[in-house]
Amino acid sequence: MKWKIVIHEEDKYIEVTTSGIADGDGSLNMAKAISQTMRAHRINKALIDHRYVDGVAGSTMDVYHRPKVFRLIGAILRIKIAEIIKPEHEEHFKFFERVCLNQGYHLAVFQDKDEALAWLLA
Repeated sequence: MKWKIVIHEEDKYIEVTTSGIADGDGSLNMAKAISQTMRAHRINKALIDHRYVDGVAGSTMDVYHRPKVFRLIGAILRIKIAEIIKPEHEEHFKFFERVCLNQGYHLAVFQDKDEALAWLLA
């Protein structure tokens, strides 16, 4: 999976645009980059746009354990994440959303960028 990070200093959030296949290793590497960027810029909000992802890979157990892995790489619970997805990936990302919420992360999944950004900046 590839990603590009843009920092929006004025509104204090980062925007990440992903492409390729979203898999466990790619997601972990992206999460490390996001965590480091947020920490370096003292930002606690992220908009992650997965609409250019070609597919998602990973078992249910991989998705279930991902928030625990995030803690190990230094992702803190005070962050707020809005993810934008394609309709065909809704089942995968809605499960991820539920798991993250149950682990204490403030994360929501959207299909519309304007809605995602409004929620993130509220």
